[in-house]
Amino acid sequence: MAHFALVDSLNVVREVIVIGNDDCGGGTFPESEPIGQAFINGPHPHCLALEGHWLQTSYSGSFRACFAGIGFTYDPALDVFLPPTTTEAPSA
Repeated sequence: MAHFALVDSLNVVREVIVIGNDDCGGGTFPESEPIGQAFINGPHPHCLALEGHWLQTSYSGSFRACFAGIGFTYDPALDVFLPPTTTEAPSA
């Protein structure tokens, strides 16, 4: 299975989906990413036809630093997903 994260215009992850390895050319990153993107964004009947900017993420963290989750940020300069940071003060 291959995982793809929907990244908005601010590079925040809004959704993560799973597609079959067959739908992204066997699942080997980075070659699999454009094939998976075409399957996700494609207009023909065998595609998902989902709009947006989808980036492949690794469940095992073997690329792009960690598995992307909703609320994570994508850093295009480093090509990594970064977890959200909390700014809450510790409770007393």
